Amino acid sequence: MGRAAELHLSLRREARTTPANTCTGPDMTFHIGAQPGQIAPTCLLPGDPYRARWAAERFLTGAELVSETRGMLAYTGTWHGHPVTFHGTGMGMPSLSIYANELIRDYGAKTLIRIGSCGALQPDINLRDLVLAQSASTIGSPSAAIFREVSFAPIADFNLLSRAYAASGQKAHVGGIFTSDTFYDERQDLTDQLRRHGCLAVEMETAELYTVAARYGVRALSVLTVSDHILTQESLPAADRETSFSAMVEVALAAAFS
Repeated sequence: MGRAAELHLSLRREARTTPANTCTGPDMTFHIGAQPGQIAPTCLLPGDPYRARWAAERFLTGAELVSETRGMLAYTGTWHGHPVTFHGTGMGMPSLSIYANELIRDYGAKTLIRIGSCGALQPDINLRDLVLAQSASTIGSPSAAIFREVSFAPIADFNLLSRAYAASGQKAHVGGIFTSDTFYDERQDLTDQLRRHGCLAVEMETAELYTVAARYGVRALSVLTVSDHILTQESLPAADRETSFSAMVEVALAAAFS
């Protein structure tokens, strides 16, 4: 037996003998290094780990770095006395799925709100507008195989959604979005059909977030800022993103605790 085959068999034996929710190293899970009690029940999830740091420094009192495993930053502090964790998730559904599962299963997170950017698909939506994802369609997700022939329709938590809409001054766009598993998409026909059917925007994480949340019986919502417009090809300058994203975080926090 070659060395590669021996290593493969060794890993298979380890997988059979190691419980799914334990880790062989000093970290609490394979992907999150926070210790027990360091993750708040309410987690806000930007894709960019540096946005997690920015948001924690700007909005939290007593923010502390609680995990930086694999470069994915997590900070916990308080907002108006409420414990909050900002945790990066990376880009795309597979990465989001890892962190959502571990935050819920291993750390007891009860409310997960994605805060991120999206590309507008409707002409009445402008750059910097807020989009609240009521539902999220997708071609495929990491959870798709569970449902086999069923096209599961993942949706947001209604109370979070309604509170976020109120916190936006009833100015946010509310409706369905599309979660893509590709960033550089060349399916103009798909874009046309999504727009035709009233889809508000496209991003890369929400469908899996809502599915994982439904599986565990916890609350989830995506509060998104329009950074690009698919129809007009406009995009938000990098220098303007920090100011524009502040409103998104404020709405998410208000929704979580109002």
